[in-house]
Amino acid sequence: MRAVIAEDSVLLRVGLVKVLEAVGYEVAAAVGDAEELLTAVQEHRPQVVVADVRMPPGFTDEGVRAALVIRRQWPEVAVLLLSQHVEERYAADLLTSNTSGVGYLLKQRVANVDDFVDALQRVAEGGTALDPEVVAQLLVRRHRDPLERLTPRERDVLALMAEGRSNAAIAAALVVSDSAVAKHINSIFAKLDLPPADESHRRVLAVLRFLGVE
Repeated sequence: MRAVIAEDSVLLRVGLVKVLEAVGYEVAAAVGDAEELLTAVQEHRPQVVVADVRMPPGFTDEGVRAALVIRRQWPEVAVLLLSQHVEERYAADLLTSNTSGVGYLLKQRVANVDDFVDALQRVAEGGTALDPEVVAQLLVRRHRDPLERLTPRERDVLALMAEGRSNAAIAAALVVSDSAVAKHINSIFAKLDLPPADESHRRVLAVLRFLGVE
């Protein structure tokens, strides 16, 4: 699988290249700013992009804006954003533009290589991966209908769904059965007033409602 990395810190950029190559990715380009990122994506058409939120010249939201351009012009390219601090609006911006193949992680998550690679793989395969810290902050902030209808366990399940985890992974994390997770998810769909549809679509809608962007 081909990847492009955009990170202005040389040390982190080199580290990301080594991690990705070690697990079988072909790193087609590793660049230091948003303009170079867009050029590299156009040239190499990678399956996945890993990009810093803040890059030269302004160190504000250059990575996010480049990611939105990528999602608009090359929707088949998955994007995983890395951030020094929790800024959940960036995750919401990405999900608003496209609900598959997106991720947002804190840079500290890269230190746990297994977790980082797992999140990257989910994103590359068309799923989502939201940092647990982002999800935790959203849980604290969002206490209005219809989310307040959910039980504490249903909130736990929805938070793990927002991270991009499968039913089996949710069951393992909560130490419950797969069938119990399925029942909780069906209850979440009902309480969030999500109409019958294919489950993957309703999962996305539930997460969007959780993020406050739907």
